[in-house]
Amino acid sequence: MLESMGMDFRVVASGVNESMGGGHETPDALAGRWALAKARRVAGELPGAWVLAADTVVALEGHVFGKPRDETEAISMLRALSGKTHRVFSGMALVHLEQGVCREAVVCTSVTFRILSLDEIRAYVRTGEPFDKAGAYGIQGLGAFLVQSIEGSYTNVVGLPLGETLDWLLEHAIIKPR
Repeated sequence: MLESMGMDFRVVASGVNESMGGGHETPDALAGRWALAKARRVAGELPGAWVLAADTVVALEGHVFGKPRDETEAISMLRALSGKTHRVFSGMALVHLEQGVCREAVVCTSVTFRILSLDEIRAYVRTGEPFDKAGAYGIQGLGAFLVQSIEGSYTNVVGLPLGETLDWLLEHAIIKPR
């Protein structure tokens, strides 16, 4: 999304284990903690750089759905989401160690799935798309057919709340409108 807006940046993997901890944390707290952990880890390696990080969590009735480990888990997640409204939380963090900036926020969007047949779910899982996505679907890809409606930020469901991100980047003069 940032690239499509003409921004220059470099992607740096943080190495943060997204399955760590969690315990009794709320989904929003978990997304925020993971985003901040990623940003701080990379900023520690690049102390003079602006570091933007994000992490997305899908939750239904208090249960957090991460990335499915296999086909069986992907099918199970999609069956659980079928016909229901779940919430997508994207934690975002902006860190610049030398300037003393450390911001964190979480954006929430409600997503309602169509009622899905088992054949539809299996066909979608066979595409391979669900395996690197929280909740086993990508709204920006083939998984768009799963969604009946959303309430809130579409880009949040994709994984980076763009409006909020741009506000931060403009506020800190990291970017300027042309």
